[in-house]
Amino acid sequence: MRPAFELTATDGAARAGRLRVAHGLIETPAFMPVGTYGTVKAMTPEELYGLGTEVVLGNTFHLMLRPGVPVIAAHGGLHEFMNWKRPILTDSGGFQVFSLKSLRRITEEGVRFRSPVDGSEVRLTPEDSMEVQLGLRSDIAMALDDCTPHPAAEAEARESMERSMRWAARSHARYHRDQPPGGLFGIVQGGMHGALRLASLEALLRLEWPGLAVGGLAVGEPEEERLRILETVVPHMPADRPRYLMGVGRPEDIIAAVLRGIDMFDCVMPTRHARNGHLFTATGVINIRNRVHQSDLSPIDPECDCYTCRHYTRAYLRHLDRCNEILGCRLNTLHNLAFYLRLMRSLRQAIAAGRAAAFATAYLARRAAAVAVA
Repeated sequence: MRPAFELTATDGAARAGRLRVAHGLIETPAFMPVGTYGTVKAMTPEELYGLGTEVVLGNTFHLMLRPGVPVIAAHGGLHEFMNWKRPILTDSGGFQVFSLKSLRRITEEGVRFRSPVDGSEVRLTPEDSMEVQLGLRSDIAMALDDCTPHPAAEAEARESMERSMRWAARSHARYHRDQPPGGLFGIVQGGMHGALRLASLEALLRLEWPGLAVGGLAVGEPEEERLRILETVVPHMPADRPRYLMGVGRPEDIIAAVLRGIDMFDCVMPTRHARNGHLFTATGVINIRNRVHQSDLSPIDPECDCYTCRHYTRAYLRHLDRCNEILGCRLNTLHNLAFYLRLMRSLRQAIAAGRAAAFATAYLARRAAAVAVA
């Protein structure tokens, strides 16, 4: 089923909408928990449903290496393999290849790299990425791109971007060769160079995409550079299609991007932070490992109604962490995901009420005041 998007409210550049795909409806702005290996770490599907999770992200790169597409395809696709009945977006593998650095070699054909699993040589071309994602039968697939490093001079960024556009056309051709199970999104590249970003978008719009992503950000650039790129590109992106900012996950950054017209986000931050004892609250992030929480009988966040905050104290969560108990990771993860999904609901409500900017101002001011007191 081809993804279908409708706007339900706008407030300045901020948008609320509904994205319908084969496995259900995604309310936007949306945050997608990352399920790298076919699981959101420490969470069962039932727990994710209970939190209101509407869509998760699967990792093409890692799933093609383990367990491999034939195993997943034998189950009928990734939904059945991981027992997840709601939408799935799969990335292309481009960012993971980018992160391998010395283990990869990029050519016009695609990428060859040494598998981090067993050291064998692996090839990933645009066609290969599409074959994998078609085998996974995700609702939304992503075109293979060459993620531009930061910093990158104009010439390097141009070469990378133009390669990404050629790969996008090849991805598009292979994905649509037969009847696909979902829709394919293109990815805007171009580094920190606004003119290259606009050229990338122009190239993508020569083909039909049900959604577009902004890639190559959150790779070490200053916040003001990231916002400048969004302010340059997003106003030129089609208003009738969802806009996905890849890999950006700090709450402050999500809010800033929503105010500039972004609809979809993913990041490992809430789950990775949870496993390392960093827990999100209305006034900032706390480290449950700090001694100050040793005898604290309060919940993580008095304003949170998640299962963890309703049943457990900071003292207990610190005890679990100190003892390296798996339950600690699970309870922390449940809370952090609840925090992110509640933030997205609040943003949708603020946009519908015409209060997006006021919500952002109040939210950020409260966090800043808490930091100043601390």
